[in-house]
Amino acid sequence: MDAITIKNLDVVFGDKPQLALELLDNGKTRQEIIDETAQVVGVDNVSLTVKEGEICVLMGLSGSGKSSLLRAVNGLNEISRGALELKDGDEKVDLANCDDETLRRLRTHRVSMVFQKFALMPWLTVLDNVAFGLELQGMGKSERQSKAREQLEMVGLSEWESKYPHELSGGMQQRVGLARAFAMDTDILLMDEPFSALDPLIRTQLQDELIMLQEKLNKTILFVSHDLDEALKIGNNIAIMESGRLIQHGKPEEIILTPENDYVRDFVAHTNPLNVLKGRSLMQPVSELTKEQSQLQVCTAQPVWVEQTSDQLRLVESDELTLIEWDCETSRIEDVTSSTVVVASPDIGMREAIELKQRSGQPILLVEDGNLVGVLNDSEFYDALLGNYNAPQAA
Repeated sequence: MDAITIKNLDVVFGDKPQLALELLDNGKTRQEIIDETAQVVGVDNVSLTVKEGEICVLMGLSGSGKSSLLRAVNGLNEISRGALELKDGDEKVDLANCDDETLRRLRTHRVSMVFQKFALMPWLTVLDNVAFGLELQGMGKSERQSKAREQLEMVGLSEWESKYPHELSGGMQQRVGLARAFAMDTDILLMDEPFSALDPLIRTQLQDELIMLQEKLNKTILFVSHDLDEALKIGNNIAIMESGRLIQHGKPEEIILTPENDYVRDFVAHTNPLNVLKGRSLMQPVSELTKEQSQLQVCTAQPVWVEQTSDQLRLVESDELTLIEWDCETSRIEDVTSSTVVVASPDIGMREAIELKQRSGQPILLVEDGNLVGVLNDSEFYDALLGNYNAPQAA
C-alpha cells in the first residue's frame, strides 16, 4: 500500500502564490516567474507515490526542489495546490486540507525527521535528546528512557547516554539523530541530506547502518541526497528533480540504463555500475547462444555445453566440471572453484557476479523458474564496465 501519495503538487514561496500558479499554467518558466512576481516556485506539478517500507531518494542539483518537496510531507512547507496524502492507519490524510490538530498528531505519531545538521539540543544529554520526541508524545520518564536506551543500543551508543552532544563526533551525533527519529516509532521517516556533512568514511558507515536498520524496522523513508552513489546504494527508487519538476522516477537500474533526458544522463554518467547493474541487464540472452538440438553452448572460449530438460540444466559430457546453485544468503564463496559452473538468479548483482566469475573462470548461468535465460562471460562484464548496457528485459 502507498504510504505517501503526491498528486499534481505545487509549492510556491511568496505572498502571491496564486499569481505564480496562473503564470505556471500559462507556460512561464520558474525564472520568468521570479523575475515578474518575486515568487519562487519550489515544487512544480509533482506526482509521486512512495510505498510502505520503501526508501525513495529525492535527487537533484541545488535548487531543484528536492528539500522543498520533502518538507511539504510534514507540513513545514505549505502546499499551494494539489494533494499530498499520508497513510494514517486504514485511512489517508491530505495535508493540503488537514487542520492544525491533525497536522500536530501526524508530526508526533506518523512522521519524524532527521536533519542535515543533527539538530540536537546541546543542553540535553544523549539519552534525553533521543527521548525528547517521546516526551512530547506525553510518555512517562521511565518508559521513554527505556525506549531511548533501546534505540541507543541499536545504533551502538549505549555507553554514551550520559554525554552531551559536544562530546561526540559528527558521526556519533548523527547516530543520535537517527536514534531519536527511530524512537518515535513513526511509520514515515524524512531524511534531509543527513550524511552530507560527514567525512566520506563515516558517511559510508552510516549508509550501511541505515540499510541494516531498515531491514529490521521496515520504515517508509523519503531521503534527500545530492550524491548519486549514495542514492543508488540505499534507494529502492530514485526521483530526480530539476527546477521544481520531477524528471524521472524509477528503480536505480532503470535510472542508469534508460535516462529520461540529457539532465538525467549527465547525472548518471560517472556513476559506478558495480553498485547498480544486475545480471539480467548484462547477460547474453539464451536466444543468442549456439544451439544443437536440445543442447546449448554457454562458453566459446572452451567447449562448455548444457542441456535444458523440463525443469533443470545439466552439463553435457563434462567429468571435470560440476554445477553449483548459488544463493547469496546461504551459499559459501569458498565452495566456488575452477571446477564449478555457477547457476544464479538473473537478478544477481554485478559485484557478486564478478567475484564468482573470478573464482571459477567459468560462465555464470542465469536461471529463472528452472530455465536458462542467459549467460555471463568475460565479454558481458567488459561491456558493463565500458557502459555498453542492454535495455532492461522483462522478468
